[in-house]
Amino acid sequence: MAASTSLTSSATEEEITLTVKWSGKEYTVRACGDDSVAGLKRRLCELTNVLPKRQKLLYPKIGNKLADDSVFLSQLPLKPSLKMTMIGTVEDDIIVNQMDSPEIVDDFELGQDEAVDIEDDEVNKQKLRRRIDQYEIELKNPCRPGKKLLVLDIDYTLFDHRSTAETPLELMRPYLHEFLTAIYAEYDIMIWSATSMKWVELKMGQLGVLNNPNYKITALLDHSAMITVQSDSCGIFECKPLGLIWAKFPEFYSSKNTIMFDDLRRNFMMNLQNGLVIKPFRKAHANRDNDQELVKLTHYLLAIADLDDLSVLDHKMWEFFADELSDVPE
Repeated sequence: MAASTSLTSSATEEEITLTVKWSGKEYTVRACGDDSVAGLKRRLCELTNVLPKRQKLLYPKIGNKLADDSVFLSQLPLKPSLKMTMIGTVEDDIIVNQMDSPEIVDDFELGQDEAVDIEDDEVNKQKLRRRIDQYEIELKNPCRPGKKLLVLDIDYTLFDHRSTAETPLELMRPYLHEFLTAIYAEYDIMIWSATSMKWVELKMGQLGVLNNPNYKITALLDHSAMITVQSDSCGIFECKPLGLIWAKFPEFYSSKNTIMFDDLRRNFMMNLQNGLVIKPFRKAHANRDNDQELVKLTHYLLAIADLDDLSVLDHKMWEFFADELSDVPE
């Protein structure tokens, strides 16, 4: 049994170099056995701009297993000597049109014990260590000593990315710039999206976040900084491990001074104590005038900014405390 476990662990850790042919060109993609087919498609999207949902992957004598995005690459008989073929078409304005951004599926709820198991699992810790070695965080502005860190999602957190009729600014969540300006006094700000870096930069530029004179964004992270984990009840999914940031900047950030906002709870399964589930901002045209989420969160973040350890807080109760701290206009 021990030998079998060791062989399985070795297979999932092994780096795989794949050659993928598309549109008359060959692309080299490096992945690990514990990456999923969905993760491979996202890497190919970065190289080719073909959306994952438009990709069809073909490989000799492998059948339709590559059609299942949840399959781990270690479960497939991939050989470096053989080439994979991708079929797919680049759509016009693939990055500009917010409707072409990756689909956001419904979130799911893991039990507390299962969530702790995910964070403590040695296989997931190994994935995190590899991501730390592989992923570089480019600072747009210096980390500031003594400041806490806020990590923000984009889709449905900062704007409604599925609406169609409005301009980008009209899709922006109400009070976004006021919120970022206020919390910048106490927090460094990083944006972490489950999309490509090109899309993150474009969308944040359109919203005026990257060059605002009243606050500065410390760094942007994209989907390639995420890792794939697995649970008994919910299967395989990707999440955003804050340990990546803590390892890159240990002199500035840790679990004690970091909080992450995301509308999907699963995205902080590797650091559950640091995550706050924000109410998703959808149907911008109907909800733009009455959405007060960022106003309330401003009060909450500023109220906890003086605490020595944010990870001891139960962020599920944030709204209750925010209402107690300030009178918020209805």
